[in-house]
Amino acid sequence: MAPYEALYGRRCRSPICWDEVCERKLLGPELVQVTTEKIRLIKERLLTAHSRQKSYADKRRRDLEFQVGDYVFLKVSPWKGVFRFGKKGKLSPRFIGPFEVLQRIGNVAYRVALPPDLARIHNVFHVSVLRKYVPDPSHVLSYQPIQISQDMSYEEQPVEIIDRKEQTLRSRVIVLVKVRWRNHSKEESTWEREVEMKEKYPKLFDT
Repeated sequence: MAPYEALYGRRCRSPICWDEVCERKLLGPELVQVTTEKIRLIKERLLTAHSRQKSYADKRRRDLEFQVGDYVFLKVSPWKGVFRFGKKGKLSPRFIGPFEVLQRIGNVAYRVALPPDLARIHNVFHVSVLRKYVPDPSHVLSYQPIQISQDMSYEEQPVEIIDRKEQTLRSRVIVLVKVRWRNHSKEESTWEREVEMKEKYPKLFDT
């Protein structure tokens, strides 16, 4: 017995014999004609679905181009590895930089001048992770170095615990601590499980 038949209790109807149940058995050229028609119908419906999804994506797609000498931001992905309670806002920084564009590689990639602390990261990036920076003489960037991994992600580090509370559930009590994270303001502090924070950051509770 085939796995499909064992799971669903009926045989799998492939396009090779895609006829209705209790219909007479098809043989010879008639079987080939029905199969060809079903395959044509499948291709038409796939093309319709593809065109619909493409129209949705095209509405949000932007063609970005940079020139040599332009300055761009690099998109990074923050993560902490703990479950977050009471998330108040988006994590930041989402972008680091600005960095100078050194060379265009093909149609959608650029070589960027990275600082020495990011020397282990390959300096060619797809246009999707770049954002253009418009120079402003009055704009002062407060850049704080962070440890970026090769997959352009970094780990958020806690700075201090500013509050503590107990959350009562049906059968147990969960202790939560309010944590302020590096590169974040006090208003962006989040509530985390105390047991998970002690396991991951024990030095945070030494003081």
